[in-house]
Amino acid sequence: MITAFSIISIALSFFYLILLLYFLSGWVKTKTPVKPVTDRRVTVSVLLPVRNESANIEGLIRDILEQSYPASLTEIILIDDQSTDDTVAKALAFNSPQIKIIRLDESETLNSYKKKAISVAIAQSDAELIIMTDGDCRVGKEWVSSIVGFYQANNLKLVSAPVSFFREKSLFERLQTIEFQYLIGVGGAAILHGKPITCNGANLAYTREVFHEVHGFEDIDDIASGDDELFLHKVAAKYPEQIGFLKDPRAIVHTYAKETLGEFIEQRKRWASNSVKYKDKGMMMWIVGLVFLFNLSLPLNLLAGFFVPVLWKTLLVQIVMKCIADGVFIYATLRFFDKRRYIFYLPIVEICYTLYILTIGLYGFMGGSYSWKGRTVR
Repeated sequence: MITAFSIISIALSFFYLILLLYFLSGWVKTKTPVKPVTDRRVTVSVLLPVRNESANIEGLIRDILEQSYPASLTEIILIDDQSTDDTVAKALAFNSPQIKIIRLDESETLNSYKKKAISVAIAQSDAELIIMTDGDCRVGKEWVSSIVGFYQANNLKLVSAPVSFFREKSLFERLQTIEFQYLIGVGGAAILHGKPITCNGANLAYTREVFHEVHGFEDIDDIASGDDELFLHKVAAKYPEQIGFLKDPRAIVHTYAKETLGEFIEQRKRWASNSVKYKDKGMMMWIVGLVFLFNLSLPLNLLAGFFVPVLWKTLLVQIVMKCIADGVFIYATLRFFDKRRYIFYLPIVEICYTLYILTIGLYGFMGGSYSWKGRTVR
């Protein structure tokens, strides 16, 4: 029995190592494109679904208004989701013809206000390309140009692009950065391998045409989250070869890590809740299952080792394999985001990560409620 458990544990470790090497190969092969050349004819709607973003909205709008891409081809659609602060007033103060403001005033209770906001905005857009970001983000001057150029050069229906934390103030925020860049790397690598599994709605673009072709958020509109990866899956089902990941520093969107453990947990609960909603359980469920079982085997071997010490040797082998796999892949992603120095925090992340995966993973499978933007949703 003990020998069998040791063999299973080592097998899980081996498959985990193979999985990370698979992602590493995808990430390394994803090359940064040359400076994008566009024909300057693609019209763009930048959608900003916001709720109580007074502290951040001015910086983001200023960034978008200062883009190198022609202002005549770019509009900003800000969809205000019943803000109780002066977010809208600050947007109106720019007095720019590029800015369109829509007030979402739903009398009925919804489970996904953000999907409703996006759908309403796209219905009022005539642009060829829809670019999504969040109200608490910042972007560089080449952000729109890099996305449009990549979209045109590769004849894509959907573009996933990188997101990074910045201005980290505490150890807790730096630790989040390591895990977050890992997730971005996994999403990008999987897309290169032709297996789109995840993306981030803070930096996502797709054609208005494909949004209507897949009937928008139909069939997923009752799910609070998933306006990014669940929509990605809908597009991938129809156009698996026309989805790309833009691995370009010019396209990075910067946002903030969560300041408190409570905020972090609520965000990750929201992300984890999507996994049980996938229509195609395929590859993503295999990955989730493998990662969960592998991490579960670590504390089991630790505890069982008090009764059967040989299992501690198994645990040691697992830890070595995990540290090598995680370390190499995470360093590769941190290098792209110019955060290589954060690799020194990896030992702390490794210690905390197993507990995090097990608790958040179980919550995702159970499909409980969580707090988001001051609302409790499921």
